[in-house]
Amino acid sequence: MTDTIDYARYDRVRPIRWTGDALELLDQRKLPFATEYVTCSDSDAVAGAIHALAVRGAPAIGIAAAWGAVLAARDIDAEDAAQAAGLIEPALQRLNAARPTAVNLAWALARMRAALLRAQAGEGSDWRAALEAEARAIETEDLAANHAMGVLGASLIEAGSGVLTHCNTGSLATAGFGTALGVIRAGVAQGRVDRVYAGETRPWNQGARLTVWELQEDGIDTTLIADAAASHLMKGGKVQWVVVGADRICANGDVANKIGTYQLAIAARHHGVRFMVVAPSSTVDMGTASGELIEIEERDPAELLASGGSRTVAEGVQAWNPVFDVTPAGLIDAIVTEKGIVEHPDAASMRVLFGG
Repeated sequence: MTDTIDYARYDRVRPIRWTGDALELLDQRKLPFATEYVTCSDSDAVAGAIHALAVRGAPAIGIAAAWGAVLAARDIDAEDAAQAAGLIEPALQRLNAARPTAVNLAWALARMRAALLRAQAGEGSDWRAALEAEARAIETEDLAANHAMGVLGASLIEAGSGVLTHCNTGSLATAGFGTALGVIRAGVAQGRVDRVYAGETRPWNQGARLTVWELQEDGIDTTLIADAAASHLMKGGKVQWVVVGADRICANGDVANKIGTYQLAIAARHHGVRFMVVAPSSTVDMGTASGELIEIEERDPAELLASGGSRTVAEGVQAWNPVFDVTPAGLIDAIVTEKGIVEHPDAASMRVLFGG
């Protein structure tokens, strides 16, 4: 087992590219069969790409929104940062409304507003340049955080383990390397992870289309399973950890993540499989006391009624399509962030690491 990680091998995919004039987003709706980028020339195009899932994953959404703010700044005529702050706000609100559950979106936009305030206070006269520098910092910091989380999370995994992951939490969902997939990548590189399983993640199949493709690109063998096969897999003793990401982590350690995460946590507890949540500290929302207070996004029920554009359900059938669920802190063995690890999270242990 080695502690070194060859990031050049395990960090190849980049979903977000800033050209200096526009934002290019790898269109994740078309993967794995086509690698195409959506070019966004204004902030509303970025908001549209976020809502349409061309870019997805909480950290990537935040980064994209930050660059969306940079684009919004180019479309307003303001003499100084104070005037710009008022004029840019409608565009920021539209970006914020694109995906309400992911706290990274609001967090990134708050950082962009703060950069404007600093420019207003005289910390640099070029407020547009200040916004661009802040967007770049958000992206750079996310990549560094992912590398740190990968090492921290992998340290909890015994050599020779099998892991199961859900949805996509890799380079495609972040600035690079990934959160939960970063832990898996680090675990494979260090010889801790021997077997990787990925759930398909209906109805958009992020696990089937994105996760297995990413890991295949890195040369990591991954076995795809139907979402409904997870409990049977655990019963057979083939996995020792479930490793997932998060869209919001509450002050008491409750976690909102892709729909299906909660049932994995229940199954893991029943079978003695440990459960790890991996997310940057920007995903931690100490202002939300518990998961009961999280707004759970619901998408068009039609997404459940078809597959690959072909209808699979009889006409007149109704569907319910929540995108996230909330896993109670009591079912989580460890929350891993770049600031450290919270084992058996509760309100007290969360305060130790993240304050009040």
